[in-house]
Amino acid sequence: MTVGPQALLWRVGSLLSLLLLWQDFICCAQKLDKSKGMLYPRPSPSRAIFELGGLWKFRADMSTTKDEGFNQKWFQKPLAMTGPVIDMPVPSSFNDITQDESLRSFIGWVWYEKQFYTPFSPGASRIVLRVESAHYHSIVWVNGNEAFSHVGGHLPFEGEISKYLVVGGPNRVTIAVNNTLLPTTLPPGDLNYDPELANPWSQSHNFDFFNYAGIHRPVRLYSTPTSYVDDITVATSYNGSTGEVSYDVKVIGDQNQKIDVSLYDRNDTLITSASSLSGQLKVPDVKLWWPYTMYPEPAYLYTLVVSYENDSYRLPVGIRTVKVEGSNFKINNKTFYFHGLNKHEDADIRGKGLDMPLVMKDINLLKWLGVNAFRTSHYPYSEEIMELCDQHGIVVIDESPGVGIIKDAYMTDVSIDHHKDVMFELIRRDKNRPSVVMWSVANEPASGRAMAGIYFKSVFDYTRSLDSRPLTFAHTSGAGGSTPQEDLVTGLCEVICLNNYMGWHTDPGILSAI
Repeated sequence: MTVGPQALLWRVGSLLSLLLLWQDFICCAQKLDKSKGMLYPRPSPSRAIFELGGLWKFRADMSTTKDEGFNQKWFQKPLAMTGPVIDMPVPSSFNDITQDESLRSFIGWVWYEKQFYTPFSPGASRIVLRVESAHYHSIVWVNGNEAFSHVGGHLPFEGEISKYLVVGGPNRVTIAVNNTLLPTTLPPGDLNYDPELANPWSQSHNFDFFNYAGIHRPVRLYSTPTSYVDDITVATSYNGSTGEVSYDVKVIGDQNQKIDVSLYDRNDTLITSASSLSGQLKVPDVKLWWPYTMYPEPAYLYTLVVSYENDSYRLPVGIRTVKVEGSNFKINNKTFYFHGLNKHEDADIRGKGLDMPLVMKDINLLKWLGVNAFRTSHYPYSEEIMELCDQHGIVVIDESPGVGIIKDAYMTDVSIDHHKDVMFELIRRDKNRPSVVMWSVANEPASGRAMAGIYFKSVFDYTRSLDSRPLTFAHTSGAGGSTPQEDLVTGLCEVICLNNYMGWHTDPGILSAI
Protein backbone atom coordinates (compact mmCIF):
# COMPACT_ATOMS: atom_id res chain seq x y z
CA MET A 1 0.00 0.00 0.00
CA THR A 2 1.43 3.39 -0.99
CA VAL A 3 1.69 6.00 1.75
CA GLY A 4 0.49 9.42 0.57
CA PRO A 5 2.21 12.72 1.46
CA GLN A 6 -0.30 13.61 4.19
CA ALA A 7 -0.08 10.17 5.77
CA LEU A 8 3.69 10.32 5.58
CA LEU A 9 3.78 13.74 7.25
CA TRP A 10 1.42 12.49 9.97
CA ARG A 11 3.63 9.42 10.46
CA VAL A 12 6.79 11.50 10.79
CA GLY A 13 5.04 14.03 13.03
CA SER A 14 3.74 11.35 15.38
CA LEU A 15 7.15 9.73 15.63
CA LEU A 16 8.86 13.06 16.32
CA SER A 17 6.18 13.93 18.86
CA LEU A 18 6.75 10.77 20.84
CA LEU A 19 10.53 11.02 20.61
CA LEU A 20 10.47 14.65 21.78
CA LEU A 21 8.08 13.78 24.62
CA TRP A 22 10.31 10.93 25.78
CA GLN A 23 13.50 12.98 25.48
CA ASP A 24 11.82 15.84 27.35
CA PHE A 25 11.07 13.54 30.28
CA ILE A 26 14.63 12.21 30.21
CA CYS A 27 16.06 15.73 30.29
CA CYS A 28 13.72 16.74 33.10
CA ALA A 29 14.38 13.58 35.14
CA GLN A 30 16.29 14.03 38.36
CA LYS A 31 20.03 14.07 37.80
CA LEU A 32 21.64 11.08 39.47
CA ASP A 33 22.74 12.10 42.97
CA LYS A 34 26.08 10.35 43.44
CA SER A 35 26.49 11.71 46.96
CA LYS A 36 23.86 9.35 48.37
CA GLY A 37 24.18 5.73 49.35
CA MET A 38 21.86 2.90 48.29
CA LEU A 39 22.09 0.39 51.13
CA TYR A 40 19.84 -2.63 50.76
CA PRO A 41 16.93 -2.34 53.24
CA ARG A 42 17.61 -4.58 56.22
CA PRO A 43 15.57 -4.65 59.43
CA SER A 44 17.27 -3.57 62.64
CA PRO A 45 16.16 -2.15 66.01
CA SER A 46 16.02 1.29 64.34
CA ARG A 47 14.74 0.31 60.88
CA ALA A 48 11.43 -1.18 59.76
CA ILE A 49 10.34 -2.36 56.32
CA PHE A 50 6.81 -2.36 54.87
CA GLU A 51 6.22 -4.25 51.62
CA LEU A 52 3.96 -2.73 48.95
CA GLY A 53 3.80 -5.81 46.76
CA GLY A 54 0.64 -7.53 45.59
CA LEU A 55 -1.99 -6.29 43.17
CA TRP A 56 -1.73 -2.71 41.92
CA LYS A 57 -4.17 -0.83 39.70
CA PHE A 58 -2.76 -0.60 36.19
CA ARG A 59 -3.48 1.28 32.99
CA ALA A 60 -1.52 1.52 29.74
CA ASP A 61 -1.63 4.83 27.87
CA MET A 62 -3.01 3.70 24.51
CA SER A 63 -3.16 7.19 23.02
CA THR A 64 -1.27 7.61 19.75
CA THR A 65 1.34 9.92 21.23
CA LYS A 66 1.38 8.12 24.60
CA ASP A 67 0.98 11.37 26.57
CA GLU A 68 -2.69 11.27 27.58
CA GLY A 69 -1.77 10.33 31.14
CA PHE A 70 0.35 13.44 31.54
CA ASN A 71 -2.03 15.75 29.70
CA GLN A 72 -4.93 14.60 31.88
CA LYS A 73 -2.77 14.35 35.02
CA TRP A 74 -3.68 10.80 35.95
CA PHE A 75 -1.42 11.10 38.99
CA GLN A 76 -3.71 13.67 40.65
CA LYS A 77 -6.59 11.26 41.37
CA PRO A 78 -7.23 7.55 41.81
CA LEU A 79 -6.30 5.79 38.59
CA ALA A 80 -9.75 4.14 38.31
CA MET A 81 -11.26 7.63 37.94
CA THR A 82 -9.22 8.24 34.76
CA GLY A 83 -10.63 5.31 32.78
CA PRO A 84 -10.55 1.51 32.69
CA VAL A 85 -7.94 -0.19 34.89
CA ILE A 86 -6.92 -3.78 35.51
CA ASP A 87 -5.19 -5.52 38.41
CA MET A 88 -1.46 -5.99 37.90
CA PRO A 89 0.81 -8.01 40.20
CA VAL A 90 3.93 -6.29 41.50
CA PRO A 91 6.60 -7.49 41.05
CA SER A 92 6.09 -8.80 37.51
CA SER A 93 6.38 -7.81 33.90
CA PHE A 94 3.04 -6.64 32.52
CA ASN A 95 3.51 -8.24 29.09
CA ASP A 96 2.18 -11.76 29.69
CA ILE A 97 -0.36 -11.18 32.47
CA THR A 98 -3.29 -10.78 30.05
CA GLN A 99 -4.20 -12.26 26.66
CA ASP A 100 -4.07 -8.81 25.05
CA GLU A 101 -1.47 -8.67 22.27
CA SER A 102 -1.51 -4.87 22.33
CA LEU A 103 -0.30 -5.01 25.94
CA ARG A 104 2.26 -7.74 25.34
CA SER A 105 3.95 -5.64 22.65
CA PHE A 106 3.12 -2.27 24.22
CA ILE A 107 5.63 0.58 23.91
CA GLY A 108 5.26 3.75 25.95
CA TRP A 109 3.94 4.79 29.34
CA VAL A 110 2.08 2.47 31.69
CA TRP A 111 0.65 3.63 35.00
CA TYR A 112 0.60 1.81 38.34
CA GLU A 113 -1.21 2.77 41.53
CA LYS A 114 -1.28 1.38 45.07
CA GLN A 115 -3.23 2.65 48.07
CA PHE A 116 -1.89 1.94 51.54
CA TYR A 117 -1.91 3.07 55.15
CA THR A 118 1.51 3.93 56.48
CA PRO A 119 2.56 1.98 59.57
CA PHE A 120 5.13 4.68 60.36
CA SER A 121 4.79 8.09 61.94
CA PRO A 122 6.41 10.65 59.58
CA GLY A 123 7.13 13.03 62.44
CA ALA A 124 9.21 10.45 64.29
CA SER A 125 11.28 8.99 61.46
CA ARG A 126 12.49 9.34 57.91
CA ILE A 127 10.31 7.33 55.53
CA VAL A 128 11.71 6.19 52.19
CA LEU A 129 9.91 4.69 49.20
CA ARG A 130 12.20 2.30 47.32
CA VAL A 131 11.66 0.66 43.93
CA GLU A 132 14.12 -2.18 43.44
CA SER A 133 13.75 -2.12 39.64
CA ALA A 134 11.38 -0.76 37.02
CA HIS A 135 11.98 -0.91 33.29
CA TYR A 136 12.89 1.63 32.00
CA HIS A 137 12.13 5.25 32.91
CA SER A 138 10.04 5.88 36.02
CA ILE A 139 8.28 8.84 37.66
CA VAL A 140 6.86 8.47 41.17
CA TRP A 141 4.07 10.50 42.77
CA VAL A 142 2.81 10.22 46.35
CA ASN A 143 -0.69 11.58 46.97
CA GLY A 144 -0.44 13.54 43.72
CA ASN A 145 2.97 15.06 44.50
CA GLU A 146 5.92 14.23 42.28
CA ALA A 147 8.43 12.64 44.66
CA PHE A 148 11.31 11.42 42.46
CA SER A 149 12.18 9.88 39.10
CA HIS A 150 14.77 7.57 37.62
CA VAL A 151 16.19 6.66 34.22
CA GLY A 152 17.33 3.07 33.71
CA GLY A 153 16.19 -0.45 34.48
CA HIS A 154 17.53 -3.30 36.64
CA LEU A 155 18.80 -1.11 39.51
CA PRO A 156 17.15 0.37 42.62
CA PHE A 157 16.03 3.94 43.15
CA GLU A 158 14.37 5.64 46.09
CA GLY A 159 13.32 8.89 47.67
CA GLU A 160 12.23 10.22 51.03
CA ILE A 161 8.47 10.76 51.06
CA SER A 162 7.78 11.68 54.70
CA LYS A 163 6.37 15.12 53.85
CA TYR A 164 3.83 13.72 51.38
CA LEU A 165 2.28 11.07 53.65
CA VAL A 166 -1.06 11.21 55.44
CA VAL A 167 -0.98 9.71 58.94
CA GLY A 168 -4.08 7.74 59.87
CA GLY A 169 -5.59 7.96 56.40
CA PRO A 170 -5.15 6.33 52.99
CA ASN A 171 -2.10 7.16 50.89
CA ARG A 172 -1.70 6.69 47.15
CA VAL A 173 1.52 5.99 45.28
CA THR A 174 1.43 6.34 41.48
CA ILE A 175 4.28 5.19 39.26
CA ALA A 176 4.49 5.85 35.52
CA VAL A 177 6.92 3.55 33.70
CA ASN A 178 8.12 3.89 30.11
CA ASN A 179 9.81 0.93 28.40
CA THR A 180 10.94 2.74 25.22
CA LEU A 181 14.53 2.09 24.19
CA LEU A 182 16.31 4.89 22.33
CA PRO A 183 19.88 5.38 21.08
CA THR A 184 20.75 7.03 24.41
CA THR A 185 19.30 4.35 26.72
CA LEU A 186 21.12 1.29 28.03
CA PRO A 187 20.45 -1.03 26.35
CA PRO A 188 19.99 1.15 23.27
CA GLY A 189 17.33 0.71 20.63
CA ASP A 190 15.37 2.45 17.90
CA LEU A 191 11.71 3.43 17.84
CA ASN A 192 9.78 2.73 14.62
CA TYR A 193 6.35 3.85 13.46
CA ASP A 194 4.13 2.40 10.72
CA PRO A 195 0.54 3.75 10.58
CA GLU A 196 -0.55 0.84 8.38
CA LEU A 197 -0.15 -1.60 11.26
CA ALA A 198 -2.83 -2.20 13.88
CA ASN A 199 -0.17 -1.54 16.51
CA PRO A 200 1.90 1.13 14.70
CA TRP A 201 4.74 1.49 17.20
CA SER A 202 7.55 -1.07 17.19
CA GLN A 203 10.92 -1.35 18.85
CA SER A 204 14.15 -2.57 17.27
CA HIS A 205 17.23 -3.54 19.25
CA ASN A 206 20.19 -5.88 19.07
CA PHE A 207 19.65 -8.47 21.78
CA ASP A 208 18.03 -11.88 21.61
CA PHE A 209 15.74 -11.79 24.63
CA PHE A 210 12.29 -10.30 25.11
CA ASN A 211 12.18 -6.69 26.28
CA TYR A 212 10.00 -7.37 29.31
CA ALA A 213 8.75 -4.26 31.08
CA GLY A 214 7.03 -3.09 34.26
CA ILE A 215 7.86 -2.99 37.95
CA HIS A 216 10.08 -6.06 38.11
CA ARG A 217 11.22 -6.10 41.72
CA PRO A 218 9.73 -5.23 45.12
CA VAL A 219 8.43 -1.81 46.07
CA ARG A 220 9.02 -1.06 49.74
CA LEU A 221 8.66 1.56 52.39
CA TYR A 222 11.38 1.62 55.00
CA SER A 223 12.10 3.90 57.92
CA THR A 224 15.24 5.24 59.54
CA PRO A 225 15.84 7.85 62.23
CA THR A 226 16.31 11.38 60.93
CA SER A 227 20.05 11.02 61.64
CA TYR A 228 21.13 7.80 59.99
CA VAL A 229 23.81 5.64 58.35
CA ASP A 230 23.68 6.55 54.66
CA ASP A 231 26.42 4.39 53.14
CA ILE A 232 29.11 1.85 54.02
CA THR A 233 32.05 0.78 51.87
CA VAL A 234 34.27 -2.15 52.82
CA ALA A 235 37.43 -3.60 51.29
CA THR A 236 38.93 -6.81 52.60
CA SER A 237 42.29 -8.55 52.61
CA TYR A 238 44.32 -10.81 54.88
CA ASN A 239 47.89 -11.29 56.06
CA GLY A 240 48.60 -14.80 57.19
CA SER A 241 45.83 -15.76 59.60
CA THR A 242 44.78 -12.16 60.25
CA GLY A 243 41.94 -10.69 58.23
CA GLU A 244 41.67 -7.00 57.44
CA VAL A 245 38.42 -5.12 56.92
CA SER A 246 38.91 -1.55 55.79
CA TYR A 247 35.69 0.43 56.10
CA ASP A 248 34.32 3.87 55.37
CA VAL A 249 30.98 5.01 56.79
CA LYS A 250 28.91 7.96 55.64
CA VAL A 251 26.29 9.35 57.99
CA ILE A 252 23.64 12.03 57.60
CA GLY A 253 23.57 14.15 60.72
CA ASP A 254 26.09 15.43 63.24
CA GLN A 255 29.50 14.10 62.17
CA ASN A 256 30.77 14.44 65.75
CA GLN A 257 28.21 12.11 67.30
CA LYS A 258 29.38 8.79 68.68
CA ILE A 259 29.73 5.95 66.19
CA ASP A 260 30.41 2.28 66.84
CA VAL A 261 31.62 -0.17 64.18
CA SER A 262 31.62 -3.78 65.38
CA LEU A 263 32.39 -7.02 63.56
CA TYR A 264 30.65 -10.25 64.62
CA ASP A 265 31.21 -13.82 63.46
CA ARG A 266 28.41 -16.05 62.20
CA ASN A 267 27.67 -17.11 65.79
CA ASP A 268 27.10 -13.44 66.68
CA THR A 269 30.26 -13.32 68.78
CA LEU A 270 31.98 -9.94 68.85
CA ILE A 271 35.38 -10.11 67.13
CA THR A 272 36.55 -6.50 67.14
CA SER A 273 35.23 -2.95 67.11
CA ALA A 274 36.17 0.67 66.42
CA SER A 275 34.69 4.11 67.03
CA SER A 276 35.52 6.13 63.91
CA LEU A 277 33.84 6.76 60.56
CA SER A 278 36.70 5.09 58.70
CA GLY A 279 39.44 2.70 59.65
CA GLN A 280 40.58 -0.89 59.54
CA LEU A 281 39.48 -3.83 61.68
CA LYS A 282 41.87 -6.73 62.35
CA VAL A 283 40.34 -10.20 62.46
CA PRO A 284 42.41 -12.88 64.23
CA ASP A 285 42.12 -16.48 62.98
CA VAL A 286 40.19 -15.22 59.99
CA LYS A 287 37.72 -17.42 58.16
CA LEU A 288 37.87 -16.48 54.51
CA TRP A 289 35.00 -16.30 52.03
CA TRP A 290 35.51 -19.09 49.50
CA PRO A 291 33.55 -20.29 46.46
CA TYR A 292 31.72 -23.46 47.37
CA THR A 293 33.82 -25.61 45.00
CA MET A 294 37.13 -24.53 46.59
CA TYR A 295 36.69 -25.11 50.31
CA PRO A 296 34.72 -27.43 52.62
CA GLU A 297 33.33 -24.47 54.59
CA PRO A 298 32.54 -21.94 51.83
CA ALA A 299 30.90 -18.52 51.87
CA TYR A 300 31.77 -17.55 55.43
CA LEU A 301 30.11 -14.24 56.27
CA TYR A 302 30.82 -11.92 59.17
CA THR A 303 28.41 -9.13 60.13
CA LEU A 304 29.52 -5.52 60.37
CA VAL A 305 27.20 -3.60 62.70
CA VAL A 306 27.38 0.18 62.35
CA SER A 307 25.63 2.14 65.12
CA TYR A 308 25.23 5.91 64.91
CA GLU A 309 23.05 7.94 67.28
CA ASN A 310 19.74 5.99 67.26
CA ASP A 311 20.38 4.13 64.02
CA SER A 312 22.06 0.81 63.30
CA TYR A 313 22.75 -1.11 60.09
CA ARG A 314 23.94 -4.70 59.70
CA LEU A 315 26.13 -5.46 56.67
CA PRO A 316 27.22 -9.00 55.75
CA VAL A 317 30.96 -9.07 55.03
CA GLY A 318 32.96 -11.80 53.34
CA ILE A 319 36.73 -11.50 53.71
CA ARG A 320 38.50 -12.47 50.51
CA THR A 321 40.91 -11.13 47.87
CA VAL A 322 40.63 -11.08 44.09
CA LYS A 323 43.39 -10.46 41.59
CA VAL A 324 44.61 -11.29 38.11
CA GLU A 325 48.17 -12.63 38.11
CA GLY A 326 49.58 -13.37 34.70
CA SER A 327 47.08 -15.67 33.03
CA ASN A 328 45.56 -16.76 36.36
CA PHE A 329 42.48 -15.42 38.08
CA LYS A 330 43.01 -15.80 41.82
CA ILE A 331 40.65 -15.77 44.79
CA ASN A 332 42.50 -15.75 48.11
CA ASN A 333 45.74 -16.28 46.18
CA LYS A 334 44.53 -19.58 44.74
CA THR A 335 43.76 -20.02 41.04
CA PHE A 336 40.04 -20.00 40.38
CA TYR A 337 38.56 -21.70 37.31
CA PHE A 338 35.22 -20.28 36.19
CA HIS A 339 33.02 -23.33 35.71
CA GLY A 340 29.75 -21.66 34.97
CA LEU A 341 27.21 -20.22 32.64
CA ASN A 342 25.23 -17.15 31.64
CA LYS A 343 21.77 -16.71 33.09
CA HIS A 344 18.60 -14.70 32.61
CA GLU A 345 15.87 -13.65 35.03
CA ASP A 346 13.05 -14.49 32.59
CA ALA A 347 10.32 -17.00 33.37
CA ASP A 348 6.85 -17.86 32.08
CA ILE A 349 4.02 -15.44 32.85
CA ARG A 350 5.89 -13.30 35.38
CA GLY A 351 8.56 -12.24 32.84
CA LYS A 352 11.40 -10.59 34.73
CA GLY A 353 9.32 -10.27 37.90
CA LEU A 354 11.16 -11.46 41.00
CA ASP A 355 9.93 -14.91 42.04
CA MET A 356 11.78 -16.40 45.01
CA PRO A 357 10.76 -20.06 44.43
CA LEU A 358 12.25 -19.80 40.92
CA VAL A 359 15.34 -18.03 42.24
CA MET A 360 15.92 -20.74 44.84
CA LYS A 361 15.34 -23.46 42.24
CA ASP A 362 18.00 -21.83 40.05
CA ILE A 363 20.49 -21.72 42.92
CA ASN A 364 19.88 -25.41 43.63
CA LEU A 365 20.24 -26.27 39.93
CA LEU A 366 23.53 -24.38 39.73
CA LYS A 367 24.98 -26.33 42.64
CA TRP A 368 23.55 -29.61 41.34
CA LEU A 369 25.42 -28.97 38.08
CA GLY A 370 28.63 -28.08 39.91
CA VAL A 371 28.47 -24.50 38.61
CA ASN A 372 30.63 -22.16 40.69
CA ALA A 373 30.07 -18.91 38.75
CA PHE A 374 27.77 -17.07 36.38
CA ARG A 375 27.63 -13.83 34.45
CA THR A 376 24.55 -11.66 34.94
CA SER A 377 23.80 -11.61 31.22
CA HIS A 378 22.89 -8.99 30.19
CA TYR A 379 21.88 -6.71 33.06
CA PRO A 380 22.22 -6.54 36.86
CA TYR A 381 20.21 -9.21 38.66
CA SER A 382 18.06 -8.71 41.74
CA GLU A 383 19.65 -8.08 45.12
CA GLU A 384 17.89 -11.20 46.40
CA ILE A 385 19.86 -13.28 43.87
CA MET A 386 23.07 -11.51 44.85
CA GLU A 387 22.37 -12.19 48.53
CA LEU A 388 22.08 -15.91 47.82
CA CYS A 389 25.33 -15.92 45.85
CA ASP A 390 27.08 -14.34 48.84
CA GLN A 391 25.55 -16.95 51.14
CA HIS A 392 26.16 -19.99 48.92
CA GLY A 393 29.61 -19.17 47.57
CA ILE A 394 28.66 -18.67 43.93
CA VAL A 395 30.96 -16.29 42.07
CA VAL A 396 29.40 -13.52 39.97
CA ILE A 397 30.59 -11.53 36.96
CA ASP A 398 28.35 -8.49 37.43
CA GLU A 399 27.26 -7.07 34.08
CA SER A 400 25.70 -3.75 33.14
CA PRO A 401 22.76 -3.55 30.69
CA GLY A 402 25.24 -2.52 27.98
CA VAL A 403 24.03 -5.01 25.37
CA GLY A 404 23.49 -4.17 21.71
CA ILE A 405 25.87 -1.20 21.41
CA ILE A 406 26.49 -1.75 17.72
CA LYS A 407 26.00 1.67 16.04
CA ASP A 408 27.82 4.98 16.15
CA ALA A 409 24.46 6.53 17.13
CA TYR A 410 24.63 4.44 20.32
CA MET A 411 28.09 5.79 21.23
CA THR A 412 27.48 9.52 21.57
CA ASP A 413 28.61 11.68 24.49
CA VAL A 414 25.09 11.44 25.95
CA SER A 415 25.30 7.63 25.80
CA ILE A 416 28.75 7.68 27.43
CA ASP A 417 27.48 9.79 30.33
CA HIS A 418 24.49 7.51 30.88
CA HIS A 419 26.66 4.38 30.71
CA LYS A 420 28.91 5.90 33.38
CA ASP A 421 25.89 6.63 35.56
CA VAL A 422 24.75 3.03 35.23
CA MET A 423 28.19 1.70 36.17
CA PHE A 424 28.17 4.01 39.20
CA GLU A 425 24.75 2.73 40.27
CA LEU A 426 25.80 -0.90 39.77
CA ILE A 427 28.97 -0.54 41.80
CA ARG A 428 27.25 1.52 44.49
CA ARG A 429 24.75 -1.32 44.91
CA ASP A 430 27.10 -4.33 44.74
CA LYS A 431 30.49 -2.99 45.90
CA ASN A 432 30.39 -4.85 49.23
CA ARG A 433 29.40 -8.25 47.87
CA PRO A 434 32.14 -10.91 48.17
CA SER A 435 30.54 -12.97 45.40
CA VAL A 436 31.18 -10.20 42.86
CA VAL A 437 34.70 -10.63 41.49
CA MET A 438 34.50 -8.72 38.18
CA TRP A 439 32.50 -5.95 36.55
CA SER A 440 31.39 -6.54 32.96
CA VAL A 441 30.91 -3.24 31.17
CA ALA A 442 29.08 -4.57 28.09
CA ASN A 443 28.07 -7.57 26.02
CA GLU A 444 29.07 -7.96 22.37
CA PRO A 445 29.43 -4.32 21.33
CA ALA A 446 30.73 -3.37 17.90
CA SER A 447 34.19 -3.09 19.40
CA GLY A 448 35.92 -2.56 16.07
CA ARG A 449 34.18 0.70 15.23
CA ALA A 450 36.35 3.79 15.56
CA MET A 451 33.94 5.36 18.05
CA ALA A 452 34.05 2.22 20.22
CA GLY A 453 37.63 2.92 21.23
CA ILE A 454 36.75 6.40 22.48
CA TYR A 455 33.45 5.32 24.03
CA PHE A 456 34.73 2.34 25.99
CA LYS A 457 37.99 3.92 27.09
CA SER A 458 35.93 6.62 28.78
CA VAL A 459 33.59 4.09 30.41
CA PHE A 460 36.40 1.73 31.46
CA ASP A 461 38.51 4.55 32.91
CA TYR A 462 35.57 5.86 34.92
CA THR A 463 34.57 2.41 36.17
CA ARG A 464 38.15 1.67 37.20
CA SER A 465 38.15 4.86 39.29
CA LEU A 466 35.21 3.53 41.31
CA ASP A 467 36.46 0.08 42.33
CA SER A 468 39.57 -2.12 42.21
CA ARG A 469 37.97 -5.31 40.86
CA PRO A 470 39.03 -6.51 37.40
CA LEU A 471 37.04 -5.25 34.40
CA THR A 472 35.85 -7.15 31.37
CA PHE A 473 33.30 -7.20 28.57
CA ALA A 474 32.00 -10.05 26.42
CA HIS A 475 33.56 -9.95 22.95
CA THR A 476 32.21 -11.64 19.86
CA SER A 477 33.61 -12.05 16.37
CA GLY A 478 30.10 -12.79 15.10
CA ALA A 479 27.53 -10.47 13.55
CA GLY A 480 27.75 -7.02 15.06
CA GLY A 481 31.08 -7.74 16.75
CA SER A 482 34.64 -7.50 15.50
CA THR A 483 37.58 -9.68 14.63
CA PRO A 484 40.56 -9.68 17.02
CA GLN A 485 42.44 -7.58 14.47
CA GLU A 486 39.68 -4.95 14.36
CA ASP A 487 38.92 -4.86 18.08
CA LEU A 488 39.68 -1.65 20.01
CA VAL A 489 38.34 -2.60 23.45
CA THR A 490 39.83 -5.88 24.74
CA GLY A 491 43.09 -4.09 25.55
CA LEU A 492 41.21 -2.17 28.24
CA CYS A 493 40.33 -5.36 30.15
CA GLU A 494 42.14 -7.33 32.82
CA VAL A 495 40.19 -10.41 31.68
CA ILE A 496 39.03 -11.13 28.13
CA CYS A 497 35.65 -12.87 27.79
CA LEU A 498 34.93 -14.43 24.40
CA ASN A 499 31.45 -15.47 23.30
CA ASN A 500 31.49 -18.43 20.95
CA TYR A 501 28.39 -20.32 19.85
CA MET A 502 29.61 -23.72 18.67
CA GLY A 503 26.68 -25.98 17.99
CA TRP A 504 24.31 -23.02 18.00
CA HIS A 505 25.10 -20.02 15.76
CA THR A 506 27.90 -21.95 14.09
CA ASP A 507 27.54 -25.67 13.25
CA PRO A 508 23.98 -25.65 14.63
CA GLY A 509 22.91 -28.96 16.10
CA ILE A 510 26.38 -30.53 15.84
CA LEU A 511 27.14 -31.27 19.47
CA SER A 512 30.64 -32.50 18.71
CA ALA A 513 31.53 -28.90 17.80
CA ILE A 514 31.06 -27.82 21.41
